[in-house]
Amino acid sequence: MKLDRTAGLTLGLTFGIPLTLALLNQTTDVSAALHVPTYVIALAGKYLCFAMLALAVDLVWGFAGILSLGHAAFFALGGYAMGMYLMRQIGSRGVYGNAMLPDFMVFLGWKELPWYWHGFEWFPFAMFMALLVPGLLAMGFGWLAFRSRVTGVYLSIITQALTYALLLAFFRNDMGFGGNNGMTDFKDILGFPVQADGTRSALLVISAAFLCAQYLVARSIVRSRFGKVLIAVRDTESRTRFLGYRPEAYKLVVWTLSAVMAGIGGALYVPQVGIINPSEFAPANSIEAVIWVAVGGRGTLTGAILGAVIVNFGKTWFTGALPNLWLYALGALFIFVTLFLPNGVMGLFAARAKKPAPELEAAE
Repeated sequence: MKLDRTAGLTLGLTFGIPLTLALLNQTTDVSAALHVPTYVIALAGKYLCFAMLALAVDLVWGFAGILSLGHAAFFALGGYAMGMYLMRQIGSRGVYGNAMLPDFMVFLGWKELPWYWHGFEWFPFAMFMALLVPGLLAMGFGWLAFRSRVTGVYLSIITQALTYALLLAFFRNDMGFGGNNGMTDFKDILGFPVQADGTRSALLVISAAFLCAQYLVARSIVRSRFGKVLIAVRDTESRTRFLGYRPEAYKLVVWTLSAVMAGIGGALYVPQVGIINPSEFAPANSIEAVIWVAVGGRGTLTGAILGAVIVNFGKTWFTGALPNLWLYALGALFIFVTLFLPNGVMGLFAARAKKPAPELEAAE
């Protein structure tokens, strides 16, 4: 697959910068000027996982015209699959020393492991479920919604209702997922200590690799014949249907793929932040993901990655520099982008080059 300048630069920076950070963390002394602290590695890994979520949102919003306000649900479900695996790895090292039950189940008086927890002691099974569960949920939801021709703001509201319903469900202790406190106190992943510097650096590089792979998959889709039909559905769905295509089928495929991509991001997110709880389902998280895409540039793919990193780095910086005003500063950033960068940061780059960005050309 031939890569243009934008794609090559995106891949180079997306993988090269995390790899450099990981190498500087592992190969330099703590007192060295070039040493990268472990907390920076953890933050960078979190940003990359958020970028996967943003890329998934851009695929359905930027190229299929589906404004999802519920993609955090797929991200969180992937995270819970990973969290269940990590909890099973704790074994007898938990607070209560129970080798079969996680600490929160012992505390709540559970006598045996629920049937849906079986199999999560194996990493391949857990990763399969991190893909399968978000994919099946998206497929079922999408089949019902797209078959009924629900579009526009109504579809957005339904997606938001979906993630809010899951938020309420996972808050319940009797669901068997840790309730309000969720899952934490992880020890190992594939036999490696989760808190070790080497493990964190490895997770950062793995996250970068998966993000690059997702970018290539999304790029190949939007540049294919399938992608051109998607764009036609986004622009004029009725005309596309008149020409003999089935828009609901195209929407369902890209919607399901997007959910799987978000689930992968969630699975990689949990071991790097050390916790997963129902707050990840919050509708505000899905709305924020849409903002990341808008800031970077909708319908560009590269902009989704860039927007996620810029906004989340801004949140980190503002919370330290302006602890009492960071929300206002972040709001001002969004207003600035809306007024002066309607096509996002990528639109600004394209305007300076006096030609549309490659992905925007595909969208046209």
